[in-house]
Amino acid sequence: MERVVDCRGLACPEPVVLTKKALDDMERGQLITIVDNETALKNVTRLVTTAGLAYQVENQENGFSIHITKEPEADSQVVKHQGSAAVLISSNLMGKGSEELGALLIKSFVYTLTQLEDSIKCLLFMNSGVFLTTEGSEVLPHLKDLANRGVDVLSCGTCLDFYGLKDKLAVGEVSNMYTITEQMLDASRVICL
Repeated sequence: MERVVDCRGLACPEPVVLTKKALDDMERGQLITIVDNETALKNVTRLVTTAGLAYQVENQENGFSIHITKEPEADSQVVKHQGSAAVLISSNLMGKGSEELGALLIKSFVYTLTQLEDSIKCLLFMNSGVFLTTEGSEVLPHLKDLANRGVDVLSCGTCLDFYGLKDKLAVGEVSNMYTITEQMLDASRVICL
C-alpha cells in the first residue's frame, strides 16, 4: 500500500507531524512525503532515521519526495542513547542580571556537562540559546565533545532563521518544535535554562 502526504507550503513542524501520523496509521507499506524546502527534508528524514525506517529522497522540480518504507521488523531496530536527561537551553546567558556573569555561568554549565558520564540524552537550543551552537560561540569545543560522545545537539530551525544564523551552525543539527518536544517527552527528566 502506498500513501502520499503533501507537505508543500506547510511551516515547521507540520511536515514532521503529518509524516509521523501517517506512519503511525500504517502497519507496513510505502509512504511518500513531499516537502518544498531543505529544512523540512532534514526534519522528516531525521524522524524516519530515528524510527529506524529505510528511505530514499528524490529531487523534484517543486521540492523533494521522501519515499519511506515501513516494515514491522524495522520498528524493533531503533537504538536510543543511554542518557536520560534532556537539557533545554533557551538563552545564551544563564540567569538574570549581569550579562557578563550570565555568559560566564553558561560557559561553566556547558563545560560541567562534559564531566558527567552518560547522563545527558540531548541538548536542545531555542531562542537566543542557538547563539551557543553557532560560529564564534565560546562553548563550541564542549558541545562538540558532547556530540562526539553521542549526545544529540539540536537547534531550533525557526530560531536560527530568526537570528540569521542557519548558515553559521557549527555543531549538531537543525531541528524543529516537534522533534524538540518529542525529545523532552521521551526524557526521564528535563532541565530548563
